[in-house]
Amino acid sequence: MPQDTVFYEKIERIFELKSDALVMGILNVTSDSFYDGGKYQNNESQLLQCKRMIDEGVDIIDIGAYSTRPNAKDIPEEDETKQLCNAIQIVRKNFPNILISADTFRATVAEKAIVAGANIINDISGGTMDRQMFETIARLKVPYILMHILGTPQTMQKSPNYNDVNKEVFAFFEEQLKKLELLGVKQVIIDLGFGFGKTIEHNYELLNNLNKFHKLGKPILVGLSRKSMIYKTLNINTKESLNGTTILNTIAIQKGAKLLRVHDVKEAKEVITLTRLLNP
Repeated sequence: MPQDTVFYEKIERIFELKSDALVMGILNVTSDSFYDGGKYQNNESQLLQCKRMIDEGVDIIDIGAYSTRPNAKDIPEEDETKQLCNAIQIVRKNFPNILISADTFRATVAEKAIVAGANIINDISGGTMDRQMFETIARLKVPYILMHILGTPQTMQKSPNYNDVNKEVFAFFEEQLKKLELLGVKQVIIDLGFGFGKTIEHNYELLNNLNKFHKLGKPILVGLSRKSMIYKTLNINTKESLNGTTILNTIAIQKGAKLLRVHDVKEAKEVITLTRLLNP
C-alpha cells in the first residue's frame, strides 16, 4: 500500500472539516449492483471507467466486489477477495496516485484489500456483520467509513421499522464510535446509509436532519446516487435519476456533507463548485 506523503496529505484533507467537499466515484466490479452491475467486470472496462472519473476530477475511487442492493445474492468470501483485490491491483498499477477505497464488510477481505493497494475501508455494516472489523482497522491504521444499516443486504428492506430514525441512527454512531475510540481509531467517516434498511420516508427524514449529525464530530459521507428514494418518488428509472441525484447532493452539501459517493463524477464536482459560492 502506498504510504508516501502525497497519500497522507490527501487523506488528511478528508478530515479537515472546513475544507471543500470531495467526490468518491463508484467502481462496482460486481455482476448485479442495482445501477451498473456487470459493466466493469474486466480490467479494460475498469481502467476506462477509472480514467473517465479521474479526468472528471474524482478524489477517491471506491471499489466494491459484493453487491449490496436489496436482496442481493450472498457471495463467498473467496470470490469477493479475488474480484476486489484484482481490481484494486490493476487500478493502483495504472493510477498510482489515486486514493482507493475498498468497499467490504469482511475483515479478512479488508486486510487483503489494503495489502493490494487500497487506502481506506468502506464498511456498509458499520462493524455489525464482522465483529473482527474494528480490531482489523485499528491494526491496519487506515481511515474507516462507518455506515449504518438495519439488517443485511438480504433483509434490510423487509419492512424496516424505527421509533425515531434520527435518534436511533445517531445512537448507533455514538456507540460504534466509542468502540473505535477505545481501539485508537480516530480517522472515521460516517455514512447514514441511505437506502440501507430505510423506507423512502426514513431516507428523507435523515437527509432533512443531516446537519444534526455534525455533533458527532466526524466528516459525513452521503450515498444518494441514483437510489430508489429518487426514482421511486419521481416514478422514473435509475437511468433517468441523475437530475434527482444532483438536487439531493446539492441539499446534502448545503447541510454540511463532506463526501459525495456517486456514479457521475462530473455532475457532483459541479455541485461542489457552485455550492461553494453560496457558502463562502
